[in-house]
Amino acid sequence: MASLAQFDRKKGNGRPGITGIDEAGRGSLCGPVVAAAVFLDAGFYGEPRWVRMLSGANDSKKLSPAKRLELHQTVMEMQSEGKLRAVWAEASVLEISAHNILGATRLAMGRCLTQLAQGVMANLYPAAGTEGELFGRSDERNILVLVDGLPLRPFSWAHEAVKKGDGKSLTIALASIVAKVERDRLLTEMDAQYPEYGFANHKGYGTPEHVEVLRRLGACPAHRELFVRGILAGEEPPPESHPEFDFNT
Repeated sequence: MASLAQFDRKKGNGRPGITGIDEAGRGSLCGPVVAAAVFLDAGFYGEPRWVRMLSGANDSKKLSPAKRLELHQTVMEMQSEGKLRAVWAEASVLEISAHNILGATRLAMGRCLTQLAQGVMANLYPAAGTEGELFGRSDERNILVLVDGLPLRPFSWAHEAVKKGDGKSLTIALASIVAKVERDRLLTEMDAQYPEYGFANHKGYGTPEHVEVLRRLGACPAHRELFVRGILAGEEPPPESHPEFDFNT
């Protein structure tokens, strides 16, 4: 945990703060892709008690559901106390169809940064200027943006990509947790609408349970048509639809 904070401190040296971004649901067979962004200002890392409150933060896939929920609650409480800022946004199944999953992921991540830029951070850092200048630029007045995985191209926000960043950076790890918990909540709500598919259990990933019911009942409106077409034709689910698949590899 300390090493995650140290990674951020080194990366953000001289900057007013760091925003970490990650997504959840990229490989799922249904539902939206959800991105989250968590901002920690430079002073946060100088408060050992605050950092300790986030002990155990890591790639959300490596955490138990109980630990994810605990850390998510801590993040939300710290946000309510003004210690940090966390936002999340989604891109819909229709947007995934229109822009493909990578394009939809960029949309969701961009929406997170827009929320931050138009919210409290614009008041905290008025010298940062417009949205496009608030994040990522080389000038030390600007907030460093760290994105898990590979560089986003095209993307209107300057950023630095960190391979396996959700296990290296505290801000990215927290974003990973927020995105995962919020998306799981959405899939639980979707389960109430389509109870026969078991979305609350497998969260839309290509588990044997999901594949069986998908082939038996066919797709529902929440499914991503391009993602399930092959499965409905008798093919095995793609590796990336496994809940533990790592897109950084």
